[in-house]
Amino acid sequence: MKKNRRIHAGWTALLAILWAGACLGQQASARDSGQVTADRAPATILEASDAKLQLRFSTVISSIFEDSKGRFWFGSQQEGVALFDGSAFTYYTVSDGLSGNQIRTIQEDQAGVMWFGTGNGVTSFDGNKFKIRTGRAQQGLAFTSGNTWQSNAGDLWFPGDNARGKGVDGQGVFRYDGRSLSYLTFPLPPGVDEQNPYLVTSIAKGQNNKVWFGTYPAVFGYDGQSFTIINNKSVGAGSAGEPMYVRSVFEDSRGRLWIGNNGLGVLLYDGQAVSNFTEQHGLSIRERGPTGSLGRVFSIAEDSAGNIWFGTSDNGAWRFDGESLTNFTMADGLTSHMVWSIYRDRRGALWFGMGDGSVMRFNGESFDRVY
Repeated sequence: MKKNRRIHAGWTALLAILWAGACLGQQASARDSGQVTADRAPATILEASDAKLQLRFSTVISSIFEDSKGRFWFGSQQEGVALFDGSAFTYYTVSDGLSGNQIRTIQEDQAGVMWFGTGNGVTSFDGNKFKIRTGRAQQGLAFTSGNTWQSNAGDLWFPGDNARGKGVDGQGVFRYDGRSLSYLTFPLPPGVDEQNPYLVTSIAKGQNNKVWFGTYPAVFGYDGQSFTIINNKSVGAGSAGEPMYVRSVFEDSRGRLWIGNNGLGVLLYDGQAVSNFTEQHGLSIRERGPTGSLGRVFSIAEDSAGNIWFGTSDNGAWRFDGESLTNFTMADGLTSHMVWSIYRDRRGALWFGMGDGSVMRFNGESFDRVY
């Protein structure tokens, strides 16, 4: 019997005290920066003779991606990346040429080359060789200032804080336009807090080539001409003046921006104003309880029916159908309370990267462990 709780819109907020979540630290660099190529090493292969073939990761599944060949890539918080080709897993780490074992984003360019944003720079993989693309001396890499910003449909974007100590301050992003990789800095407000710098935690593409960048204290939106900046000073994020601590951003099919925080809950920006979605729905932002918590949100996605999904660090997954919220927990098949990543594949199925290293898929009612 399904035990999901449904929390309806319009309920009064239950509390106004923020528990400030601790940031997960960046993985220590495993390689020096510089142009590095490595032949595809004979990585470990697991034969798929067992119908219950499982992924060999034990740490957080931080990213999931389906490439143009229908293969699935799974990024780990500490253990590199795994490729599943339909019959077996192949594992890649820094020993195979990756710039870091913390995989923050997986993307594919128009030429079919795979790109990985890691905790220690950006790496590309053409199927044969890895190439580390970040570093001051890299050919084809230009470090630019904020006045050279552009945004085109085929651009790939990567967090720039993994470049700290490599000739940039880390408070910006990398943009790959199909030809070269450039570093772009944010138009930071005056009086930047060095204790809470504008390091990138999430990137999401929106309509009309708009790109949203979540950083710990603010969200930057760039539409090709100008910036939208959402921060505490401009909108007053918390009901008690609590600070933003952004971990995820997502623009839905209606053009609304969802902002997941670690401790503040979900903020919703409709293009005009920001509201605290979590508090408006009477949910806790501090801890699990009888009504559930929607306070620490690390991933956001939209399914093919237009429902919005939230992955939390401590209370499973939530689904919002436009009127009410449903909470899915380990009682519904999840293997962990932590849902770090949510990915919608080309067939419309939702995949969930879990805190224990497993991968789940939603079957319409509950969750099945895929790997």
